[in-house]
Amino acid sequence: MIGVQATVVTASTAAEALAAALALPLLAPGEAVDENRFVALLLVSPDTVALRAPGRSAPNPVVVDFGAAAMRHRRRGGQNELLGRAVGVGRKSPLRVLDATAGLGRDSFVLADLGCEVTLAEREPVVAALLRSGLVGAQRSGDAWLREVVGRMTLAEGEARHLGAAALLRQDVIYLDPMFPPRDKSAAVKKEMALFQALFSRPGAAEDADALLGWALQAPVARVVVKRPLKAAPLAGRAPSHAIRGKAVRHDVYVLSALGAN
Repeated sequence: MIGVQATVVTASTAAEALAAALALPLLAPGEAVDENRFVALLLVSPDTVALRAPGRSAPNPVVVDFGAAAMRHRRRGGQNELLGRAVGVGRKSPLRVLDATAGLGRDSFVLADLGCEVTLAEREPVVAALLRSGLVGAQRSGDAWLREVVGRMTLAEGEARHLGAAALLRQDVIYLDPMFPPRDKSAAVKKEMALFQALFSRPGAAEDADALLGWALQAPVARVVVKRPLKAAPLAGRAPSHAIRGKAVRHDVYVLSALGAN
């Protein structure tokens, strides 16, 4: 079970509202946590919402911070160029991308930084709460660049397949990043993401990802892009039009029509 707890008394009202919205149990600030009952806590502070395992030895919390040093460093990464090429950055302006598996929003942020207008669909309410917190924090930032980038990001809470026809008609590209084991070298990062995967991996995830690709290929978009481990088979066994390969991952590109034609 996941609980909600304010880190300070001044965040109690926000914690109460979040617990009610997610139908999760609320703990008082400073209340001892029963580790046999709670596998994780949503920690609400005046500035952010974070997900953390209980206990003093727990790894660092999972938090969405688009202005963090790691995200700024990623701006200079070669993988950004690969992702941009895969979705078709530069072929249409603005390029509208639906990230149908938004997760913590890192690829969505990169795409928005590349100039795309990105809709982030996230079906897990707890993850959506983390994303919402990250977006609000960035919007309140004194960093003009950060505010500009997140101004191109829109959160759509819920299953991407439940978006209406009108919303899909506005998209040029659907981007899919089905969850697969992280390859980060840092043990601490691995522990954080291990918690994330343990909480949000679902039975039948492979079949669900296959079905999501099937849905995406039927959508009125110009292309579908799927992020895959470098040596993994194509999703659902469906060969892409082409693939763009990096050092650790590749992007399978399914071209359905010319960008700008839909």
